[in-house]
Amino acid sequence: MQTPLKILTLNAIAAVGLQRFPKDRYSVGSEITAPDGILVRSHDMHKMDIPASVKAIGRAGAGTNNIPVDKMNQRGAPVFNAPGANANAVKELVIAALLISARNLVPAVRFVDGLKGDDHSLHKQVEDGKKHFAGIELPGRTLGVIGLGKIGSLVADAAIKLGMDVLGYDPEITVDAAWSLPSQVRKAHSIEEVLKASDFITLHVPLVNATRNLISAERMQLLRKGAVLLNFSRDGIVDDGAVVEALAAKKMRAYVCDFPSEKLSGHPQVVALPHLGASTREAEDNCAVMVADQVRDFLENGTIRNAVNFADAVMARESNFRVAIANANVPNMVGQISTAMAKAGLNIHNMLNKSRGDMAYTLVDVDSAVPDSLIAELSAISGVLAVRYLPAH
Repeated sequence: MQTPLKILTLNAIAAVGLQRFPKDRYSVGSEITAPDGILVRSHDMHKMDIPASVKAIGRAGAGTNNIPVDKMNQRGAPVFNAPGANANAVKELVIAALLISARNLVPAVRFVDGLKGDDHSLHKQVEDGKKHFAGIELPGRTLGVIGLGKIGSLVADAAIKLGMDVLGYDPEITVDAAWSLPSQVRKAHSIEEVLKASDFITLHVPLVNATRNLISAERMQLLRKGAVLLNFSRDGIVDDGAVVEALAAKKMRAYVCDFPSEKLSGHPQVVALPHLGASTREAEDNCAVMVADQVRDFLENGTIRNAVNFADAVMARESNFRVAIANANVPNMVGQISTAMAKAGLNIHNMLNKSRGDMAYTLVDVDSAVPDSLIAELSAISGVLAVRYLPAH
């Protein structure tokens, strides 16, 4: 009987996701030692001593800032995420933020919460004070969407249905995203164009070095007077200090975000939510199922889908004997792999090689069983990071 694969959970992962691992072939839990894979949500893994046994990490969400991806690259271990699984949840929260800011609902609630007196007094205070919270309607207003992936596309579509004009910018839009984007979205050629032309701006980009402080003090100077900035992407994408300055200078009417900070705390024109973007039962279930399936398919078949550090590598099994090789993206790697297999007397039935940046990955189906000596020889090739033999069960 084959030894069960082991999955360590670092956070509470939705049960519907954990059920994707068959109990007769997997051991899953928060106390697992020497795991083959790890499932995580928000746990910070940067200071964690990640066991050498770990072959893959699955993040039940989109962002992977809490995972040491570079360290996993050195091991040839993919880091999976669940792009789009929480898209509807985030879209709904962004639309709520649009309405909240357009109608000044949070300041209005704060005003009512501070009222004192009997019904007659309250009525008079309400009538005297409500003029301070008059809002605007959304039809005909321009929403600028920076980042047109799954979430950005859904937000754009919902805004159009609310009667808004939508201006979108994404220099790295994928073909799939472009196909799903509503035709009414007007294309912007720069972030600056979006900031100058929009009444509301919403951000849907990942936090990487290139997007840190993407909305800076300099760029905030381009905002229309009275503009509203929405950030339900990542906190580091907007310069919080610049937000406070822009609000004080009346360059911006309000800032609505999902990321409280000391600089923003208590500001009357800031609505900061406690990172609720993916906090729905449906989103948690979707993320857990998606990432569990990806980790399982990788462990059993070597398949890579939605890894942040490897290209997708999907090859239908055409034999019972498969080898998966992760390596640095250097010349002649496929040639060396093929030569080693030929020397071992193995016939290659099918092969797939994919690369992304510095990382490359090869799947090879052969016609007969693979000896341990070949795995050792492949592992010894300069630049090879990980080799796994995956016979069909």
